Amino acid sequence: MPRFSGFNSPLMLGFDHFERMLDQASKMSAEGYPPYNIEQVGEHSLRITLAVAGFSMDDLSVSVEDNQLVIRGHNNDDDSDRIFLHRGIAARQFQRSFVLAEGIEITVATMDNGLLHIDLERQIPEPEVRSIKIESSSAASASAKKAKVIDVERDA
Repeated sequence: MPRFSGFNSPLMLGFDHFERMLDQASKMSAEGYPPYNIEQVGEHSLRITLAVAGFSMDDLSVSVEDNQLVIRGHNNDDDSDRIFLHRGIAARQFQRSFVLAEGIEITVATMDNGLLHIDLERQIPEPEVRSIKIESSSAASASAKKAKVIDVERDA
């Protein structure tokens, strides 16, 4: 069944990027593993913390693809020789993505007691001041005088 999108309207040309971002956000919210926190640690700083118990630093990768922070986990443990009576600790592969706003930079990723911390910082650009040269209008009027005028007579 095709889904209805408000972005299919002919009045919404060029908004397909926003539709893709909304689709990605809805897919990400449906995933619950691994759990994570996002906290503000400074005026322009954020920290994302993922609970990655059972994963070593070699099992995890953190990358930025386009405007997305992507965290992947791949557990290489071979549990074929172990017999679990109860297995409550999830050790499955995962991929968690976060859409980054313009100007957000990842400063560091650290691992501590089964928690992966990723620190982000918003880069505040320095205000740019430019001077615009003002030209005299006499140059514009001189080019207008050189324009040719064609008289057209109307047949009656």
